[in-house]
Amino acid sequence: MAAQSAFTRADPDARRQSLIAATARVLAAKGAAGVSVRAICAEAGVSAGLLRHYFASVSDAIAATYRWTGAQIDAALEEAVAAAGPDPRARLLAYLAANFRPPIASPELLASYVAFWSLTRSDPAVASVRAEVYGTFRSGLEGLLRAYRPDLADVRVAAVALTALIDGLWLELSLGQAPFSAEEAESLAEQWLDSLTSQPAAGPPRRAEK
Repeated sequence: MAAQSAFTRADPDARRQSLIAATARVLAAKGAAGVSVRAICAEAGVSAGLLRHYFASVSDAIAATYRWTGAQIDAALEEAVAAAGPDPRARLLAYLAANFRPPIASPELLASYVAFWSLTRSDPAVASVRAEVYGTFRSGLEGLLRAYRPDLADVRVAAVALTALIDGLWLELSLGQAPFSAEEAESLAEQWLDSLTSQPAAGPPRRAEK
């Protein structure tokens, strides 16, 4: 009870963030079906009424958690890119490789994402955040691709292709017991990058003149 009292005296931003973190843990442990006001508040160690003070609904709390999770991924990617130095290729490869290492490649994050994905067809708020999170990821990737290959004809398509590969490799690594290592995933991503950027992407085929 003392811990709960101390928590309720925390500033509002800290209270809200603690509820978001608790929602993430419940999603990872119990999936979307196991998330409720009671479960979140029990995980956070607060009374059930506090969640409704900060979020209009459980759906609102899940959407906020999804957005926060996406921000955590963005921060990890930005840190990896910054550590790679000024070379555009090194920065791009660092962005790709970070997806295959903790904190991004982890069973806990995958479990949360499975819960988020399961709600995207039934919950418009979660679907909106999914579009936002993936849009931010692809935007970052496209920016790095342009810096590396400013002559590339269709950066968007190259980013989509790289994202598809990254998602598959990340999923296998996060599940555990993948038939490849993180280093091999990085090598595959680099090979795919080189294949996609070996020449400027061709535009759509022209129709034959009659």
